[in-house]
Amino acid sequence: MPPWFPDLITTLPKADLPMDGITGWLLQGETRQAVFFEIPPGAEVPEHSHGAQWGVVLDGEIELTIGGQTRVYRKGDTYEIPAGSVHGARCPAGARILDLFADADRYRARG
Repeated sequence: MPPWFPDLITTLPKADLPMDGITGWLLQGETRQAVFFEIPPGAEVPEHSHGAQWGVVLDGEIELTIGGQTRVYRKGDTYEIPAGSVHGARCPAGARILDLFADADRYRARG
């Protein structure tokens, strides 16, 4: 996918992510963490759980499974994942997502 996020975002620290091909830029607060994700076509996020999460699809679409229920979210759609809920995702066509995590240490900066 061509560059989409502006320098204001891509100059933030990159997240150290356990998922191949997915890029995330961290916006860190004392009690919360926001991550701007760029997800290439065909990427998958294995099922996992953590603290509460809220997200919005900025571009593209994502197939998100939360607590065993799968739904497709498209540009402008928001979602909420309760704390401890098992969830995973597929992104057949790619997407850009903004996620807010209740865990301030959900991801660490690379390097």
